[in-house]
Amino acid sequence: MTQERAWRKSSYSGGAEDGNCVEVSLGHDALVRDSKNPSGAVLSFSSTAWKNFLELR
Repeated sequence: MTQERAWRKSSYSGGAEDGNCVEVSLGHDALVRDSKNPSGAVLSFSSTAWKNFLELR
């Protein structure tokens, strides 16, 4: 499931390939994972929950 999706690293990582941060994959939902461990646990959020989260910023 997670290998087939495009992942974007957080801008807070400074854009460095070895920067430790989170990555997000947007589709019909939002998946979030730790960039240090991309094959590890993935959090899944509905598109509504992700939109609400972004509006908190």
